[in-house]
Amino acid sequence: MFATRQIALAEKILDACKDFGLMIATAESCTGGLIAACLTEVAGASKVFDRGFVTYHNCAKNVLLGVSKELLNSKGAV
Repeated sequence: MFATRQIALAEKILDACKDFGLMIATAESCTGGLIAACLTEVAGASKVFDRGFVTYHNCAKNVLLGVSKELLNSKGAV
């Protein structure tokens, strides 16, 4: 599903997170979870990938991510 170049970049990101002791969480909308899917395509990603949210509807952005309704209304969802 992903190009070799994309997987190579995902591996670099995951390795850097391991090196610095960081965990990854994604919050996606228009990408529909493709960033999380690419990262988790790499073996061992669970060592640094914690969770991913696909919040397409504004209500989900508000409830799950804490984006205010006012901000969504004034600036848009994207």
